[in-house]
Amino acid sequence: MSQSQTGSAALPSFASQKKRRVSMASTGLVTMQAPGDGASLPVTIQPSTAGVDLFSWAAGERERIRGLLLQHGAILLRGFDVNTTSDFEKFIGIVSEQPLPYVERSSPRSTVGGNIYSSTDYPAQHAIALHCENSYQKTWPLKIFFYCAVAPDTGGETPIADTRRILSRIEPEVRERFTSKGVLYVRNFSEGVGLSWQTVFQTGDRAAVEQYCAAQGIECEWLGETRLRTRQIRAAIRTHPSTGEPVWFNHAMFFHISTLDRTTREGLLAIMSEEDLPNNTYYGDGSAIEPEVLDHLRWAYDAETVRSPWHPGDILMLDNMLAVHGRAPFTGNRKIAVGMTEPFSG
Repeated sequence: MSQSQTGSAALPSFASQKKRRVSMASTGLVTMQAPGDGASLPVTIQPSTAGVDLFSWAAGERERIRGLLLQHGAILLRGFDVNTTSDFEKFIGIVSEQPLPYVERSSPRSTVGGNIYSSTDYPAQHAIALHCENSYQKTWPLKIFFYCAVAPDTGGETPIADTRRILSRIEPEVRERFTSKGVLYVRNFSEGVGLSWQTVFQTGDRAAVEQYCAAQGIECEWLGETRLRTRQIRAAIRTHPSTGEPVWFNHAMFFHISTLDRTTREGLLAIMSEEDLPNNTYYGDGSAIEPEVLDHLRWAYDAETVRSPWHPGDILMLDNMLAVHGRAPFTGNRKIAVGMTEPFSG
């Protein structure tokens, strides 16, 4: 691979995109800013006048909103009167379905209310790499929503990128390798390092875990009283059920040990073997994913990434198969809530 294919790319920002308003003629209540500067996402929707009721407008425009999401993969709603997570949950129910419980977890989260969670409780100084939620699972949510209750002082953006365009940047031979082999996810759950199996599977019953794993096509192995290892092979490229488009949909790069910062990576490998790491990925045949391939994937993600500072009351709506998301490091009291809907099995 050439240096240009594995190097870093400048990240376009929402703020720098050329503004282009597209009115919704049926209501005239909102303005729409299409993505510019060659980006495909997000569409930004704002009230055109004060006092627009988001819930009434969304109920009347539900199918249009969903159509825009299928086209662009991401919609940012800004400037509406959304003041609580209850408002957030109400909006989700109008444009989609009731939020899902968070199962087979990979990120530490706190329950805000019902099936609305904190976006992550991961330490503020660390970035979270781009990923599609639960793409390592047999069943995943088709929609994911974020709500800004409190904006951070600095940083803390939720960067996003179009999975269709990421896939188009990946070299054909790399795509073929992942298509033919898939991705093997190896996870270890123990006390003190990463999430415990009780947290991940939301039960303390070993038999319930075994039953869940069998139903989901996961190989599980108990290692003593407190440790569990799982192995599962999933596809790396999926077909979107509504658009029929191929999308890059996996945790191959996200779960790989090389994605951790150097200090964390070296610290883990100093106290445990590679097979005991909390998370790691391989090709589906068990062979190692080459460092140059991982660098190439990071370049493809970086080349398509866009980001915007959070504003209080913002709602970011993503098609979970068409858009990846992550988190930038931040300072201050960042409070972002998340809800997931529309389970799909593949």
